Amino acid sequence: MKIRHIFISCLLALSGVFSCNQKEVEILVFPYDSHIELQWPKIEGANSYLIFARTEGSEFAQRAETSDTLLMDFWMNKEDGRKPIDYKIEAVTNKGKKEIAQITTQTREMNEEELLDMVQFYTFRYFYYGAEPTSGMAPERIHIDGEYPENDAHIVTTGGTGFGIFGLIAGIERGWISKEQGLAHFEKMATFLEKADRYHGIWAHWIDGQTGKTKPFSPKDDGADLVESAFLMQGLLAVREYYRNGSDDEKALSQRINKLWEEMQWNFHTKNGENKLYWHWSPNFGWEMNFPLEGYNECLITYVLAAASPTFTIDPTAYHEGWARSGSIKNPVEAFGLPLQLRHNYAEKMGGPLFWAHYSYMGLDPRGLNDEYADYWEENQNQTLINRAWCIANPGNFKGYGEDLWGLTASYSINGYNAHHPGNDTGVISPTAALSSIPYSYEESMKVLKNLYFNYGDKVFGRYGFYDAMSLEHEFFPKRYLAIDQGPIVGMIENYRTGLGWKLFMQAPEISSGLEKLGFSVNKNGWEEQ
Repeated sequence: MKIRHIFISCLLALSGVFSCNQKEVEILVFPYDSHIELQWPKIEGANSYLIFARTEGSEFAQRAETSDTLLMDFWMNKEDGRKPIDYKIEAVTNKGKKEIAQITTQTREMNEEELLDMVQFYTFRYFYYGAEPTSGMAPERIHIDGEYPENDAHIVTTGGTGFGIFGLIAGIERGWISKEQGLAHFEKMATFLEKADRYHGIWAHWIDGQTGKTKPFSPKDDGADLVESAFLMQGLLAVREYYRNGSDDEKALSQRINKLWEEMQWNFHTKNGENKLYWHWSPNFGWEMNFPLEGYNECLITYVLAAASPTFTIDPTAYHEGWARSGSIKNPVEAFGLPLQLRHNYAEKMGGPLFWAHYSYMGLDPRGLNDEYADYWEENQNQTLINRAWCIANPGNFKGYGEDLWGLTASYSINGYNAHHPGNDTGVISPTAALSSIPYSYEESMKVLKNLYFNYGDKVFGRYGFYDAMSLEHEFFPKRYLAIDQGPIVGMIENYRTGLGWKLFMQAPEISSGLEKLGFSVNKNGWEEQ
């Protein structure tokens, strides 16, 4: 991705009188297909900034006013955007306005590879530049359009961080940050996780990023969250493998992660030796949440890691009797001519929300992954295509649905938060659904990506990539992000392009042993460590 660094003499304004000054301001310009991003340094005394633009034959017109030092300016008319565009930036101070820059640029045509670069890069920024500063962890949510609920701007999420880790590694590989920056970020994260609240080695769903203390996810969910911790460790094991044979500092980080992994007491969550895992344990309420992990949903990775643990492993009967419901997880159905092999919890006819095809498969490679119950590549691909076919058929007659606007999963919704799927369709499309499904449906997913970016612009795309949800039916365009939805976008796109996350996670020797223990066969797909 090319970055144009442009240096412009700063013009200072005193009482509306402009004079030149030798001080220079660095302006960064990022030209894309339908928008231009401008960045500039904070000017001392500025309350806000006015951004003006003009094209050939026109006068400067105001495009925006912002208190930020970043502007994403969309040019939905490509004919205008492809011509040279002059920008002028003014700082608004208590003494008046002062022009700080003028610059000329224009949008540029981008091919599909460049569009994927753009989407990955912007989404990666959530987990690096948007990370909670003390912990390095992923914030549960970032709101561009309003206040955070319950003042939780510093609350981090374990599962969302795990997903974002795959994006951070991709960012290092693609040169968006240096290896040194990446290592420092992961070291900060490891230090936080070593000191944060743990319960028999298991973290909570939400943690205060400033203190490491648990924030209850619900009144009785105030302790160990086995599933979210599994999502986190899926990512951390990829980091361990990434750095295992590196420098002394990199090896040290790898060893610290290994210690965290070995301290996770998976077998404790069999609730006194039952043949199934349980999601929650609380130091105040014990097992009162009473949520057994029974398939099929997003939790497969939890059983894989529990079986793979070198220290606190589970007996395979917990997988077969618990997760697989003593075989009744098999429930062949067909929708839109496509078969599903497994009983999807509460969504047996056409499959659940699409995050079920993403969360466990950030590192767990579904290609050639089979056991006595399913072919998991086929299951995920068909769930994706059924979800798409439902949206195209559009029995609810929702505005905009079609081949270039589909994808139902859990996200923000018109009624707060909702796990959308064909049996629970409210007319809300979640961009993460189609974008994170790119490994299963590249051409179909790219149609959604292009439609959203080229036709809806800043309604759906911001500084951390595509916003969490949108609906033409309800004129619903919240400028909000959730870590658990952003992480799969960048990680799964990278898996499609290079298989990076799959290669790293699957090369961990414990994973092969755990899968074999549970009765899986795998096609190694070239992910063995070289």
